[in-house]
Order: sequence, then structure tokens, then C-alpha cells
Amino acid sequence: MAKSLQHSINSHRALLTDLLGNALNEYAGRILPQMDEVERLDECMRRVFSALDYCKYVYVLDAHGVQISSTVNRYGADPEARGRDRSERPYMKHMHDASIDFNLSEAYISRNKKRPSITAIQSIRDANGQRVGFLGVDYDLRELPHSEVIYEEPSQWRQIKGDPAIRSGLFAQQRVESVMDRHIDVVLSVHEALILDQGVHHFQIHFSSSRTTIWHRDDPYVYRILTNEELIDPSICLAYPRRPYFERAIVPPADVGRVLKQLKALRFADETIYLRSASLNIVNGTVGLNFSCDGSHYLSYEEFLSKGLDFWFGDNSSIASEVACAVQTLDTHRLDAEVDVLASLGCIQVNKLLYAMENGDVPERVVAFSVDERDYIYQELKAVMDVYEGGVCGL
Repeated sequence: MAKSLQHSINSHRALLTDLLGNALNEYAGRILPQMDEVERLDECMRRVFSALDYCKYVYVLDAHGVQISSTVNRYGADPEARGRDRSERPYMKHMHDASIDFNLSEAYISRNKKRPSITAIQSIRDANGQRVGFLGVDYDLRELPHSEVIYEEPSQWRQIKGDPAIRSGLFAQQRVESVMDRHIDVVLSVHEALILDQGVHHFQIHFSSSRTTIWHRDDPYVYRILTNEELIDPSICLAYPRRPYFERAIVPPADVGRVLKQLKALRFADETIYLRSASLNIVNGTVGLNFSCDGSHYLSYEEFLSKGLDFWFGDNSSIASEVACAVQTLDTHRLDAEVDVLASLGCIQVNKLLYAMENGDVPERVVAFSVDERDYIYQELKAVMDVYEGGVCGL
């Protein structure tokens, strides 16, 4: 079972590396004798293309990363690609190390077709072991073999900051009583009935706009929107078939009402910091919360029920920290200078830093910064790497 999204991706990359690396190493040896004559090289590329499963394009580069063959695809060979300098493409960045024989690039969006793609690069070496060129093979991610193991959402608490503009204007607003607020007890009782007796396994309540979105076990691919007028009428339950409590649910039936009661408390606990929307999925046991400061939280129902209001609104709470961030003015000039310093360390070090921060660690390089400053640094470094690593690269 995959531990995280990145773990799932890395596992599949390992499978692809094993699948592609061995084949390309063999073909690189066949290409070497043809590299001095373009027509023979193109013919060799046609044979390589026909022998490789799943590939979209194959081509050969010289030792400097300049294309010397045509680009071969299922329709033939494109000689106009000869002379194209690919040396600075993201998929070539690791090949500047002369000791590397094979590299499978990170996924990118191809320049022409705008499709998720990946490129495998294999070094071509002469009898003395000197690198004389590269074999490049491009793949459309949709056509590669994929793992049948679906990524599983992590169960640990996740906190996601929202729109800074909303946070900065937090104290200029207060909760306005919605239609749903006036009928909250009836509305929540209807939600409990829909979950326990009518086959609904997931709901998202929008308190401020007085509506709810539900997903039913009999038709899980379609969501249904219920307005407040529908939710305050208990006869709505007649519109759905009676079903026993879902056997895949991990939330005990008795805890559904407790979750709803806690949601009500968070909605009315404070006139400035209040719950705008919330969700519950009884199958994976996740509660989702979105507050007026636009901060979102995703946590297990057990952890949610274990926290009282003091946790959410006390001086040391996570929401209080978000509110503090709302009035904090960041010294972006100082932070931008730090981002430049970190970016100069190189892609490998930056990716290690980003990976650590994504997993909740505080690397030594950023330990002196506040939570909000670290968030700013993370977002800026991520944007730099997204551009560098191939957001608009490829063929």
C-alpha cells in the first residue's frame, strides 16, 4: 500500500526504469556503428521504434545534446528535427554527469501536444567507454503501463492555507446568519438520517450558502445538491431508498451524530472565526473543515472528536496561528533573497528541502523562519522548480 502520493509515484517510476533501462542499453550498442551516416542512422531508428513498446518518438543526439537523427514516430521520420539543441531540456539535466548511463525524466507537459509525457535518455558509448551520444525516447504517460494499486489518501492531519486576501481581511468581517443557521438542528438531524438510514456515505455542508452536496452509495459517481428548503423538510428522506448503514464505513453509527454536533459548535463558537463548510466521509473516516480565515483542515473523525473548542480557538490553536498570519506583514525582499540563495544550491538540494517540508519536517536551512515565512519560501521554491523541471518543456 502506498504511504504517500510521492511514494506511489516513485514506486511506479522504479518499475518504468526497470522496464525501459535494460532495453535502451541494448539498443544503444546497435546504434553506435550507424552514427556517422544519417540515412543509416534513421533506418536504425525506425527499427528501434518498431521494437520498443509504448514509445511516441525516438531520436539520437550527439555528445553535446544536439540531435543528429530524424525524429521517428509511428508515421515515419521527421528530418526537420535534425540540428535541434536539446542539451538544456529538463530531461537532459542529469546527463551532464558523464558517469550516468540512463535517466528517466520527471513527468512534464509536452510542448506541442500539451500531454503528460516522460523521456528516457540512454548514453551511447564507444569501445573505450567514452560517451559519444544519447538515445532519446519520449513516452506519453497515458500509454505507459500503470500500476493497478490506487494511491491511498494519507490519514494524518493535513492543514492547508487558503487565499491570503481572505486571511488579511479577516477582522473586517463577521458571521452573517444564514438560512441554514436558523434551522441548524433540523438540518443536522436530516444529515444524520441520510447517513444512517438512506445510503449517503459522504456529505459536504456549506453553512454560509445554506446548501449541502451528497454522494449516495447506489450512485457514487454523481453528486446531488440539496438546498436549505429541501434540508429543513424531513420528508426528503423519502426521496432516497432505505439502506442499512454502509458496510464499508469505518465511522461507528453513534459517532455520526457526535461529529455533526461538533460541527454545529464550531459554526457558532465565534463571530469572526467560524466554520464556513464541513464534510464527512464515513468510508475513509475523514472530516474536512473550512473556516472563515480560509484555512482548511482534514483529519480523522477520531481526532476531530477528541478536540474541544479550546483546541480550535485557544491562544495556541492552529486557527489562532492562521489568524496571526493574517495580520503579519512578511518581509518579502528578505525572503526572496533567501530563496535565491537556496535555489543556487542546485536542483537536488532544493528538491530534498521541498520534500522535507512537504512531510512536515523543518530543515535546518529554514528553522530560523516563522511558519508563514517558511510557507512563503516553500511556495517560491516550488514555483522555481516547476518552471525549471518542465512545465512547458518537451517536444
